[in-house]
Amino acid sequence: MGKGDKKTKRGKIIMGTSGVLRPKKKRKPQPPKKAAKKKK
Repeated sequence: MGKGDKKTKRGKIIMGTSGVLRPKKKRKPQPPKKAAKKKK
């Protein structure tokens, strides 16, 4: 169990992969941008 182990959190960090132990971060839903109104 260490840096080379694909099934541990540390191994996933080193390999740059994700899974059950290291899930991908969920993106927060951003509100739609409103069109900027031009003032005359």
